[in-house]
Amino acid sequence: MAKYSVNNHSVENIISWINSGEIAIPEMQRPFVWEASKVRDLMDSLYKGYPVGYIIIWKNPILHT
Repeated sequence: MAKYSVNNHSVENIISWINSGEIAIPEMQRPFVWEASKVRDLMDSLYKGYPVGYIIIWKNPILHT
């Protein structure tokens, strides 16, 4: 089985999975803090449908046993 996979998902699906606890942002990403202008620019790019790169997520092992 592959250690990782690359998938294309909508922002709405990702937010839904985060809210349900199905996925989480890994600890290694939490120390990085963006300036408000960078967050605004990311949201603007998502709104306009521009490609924004990759988001690394972990599946919650409790929900996926």
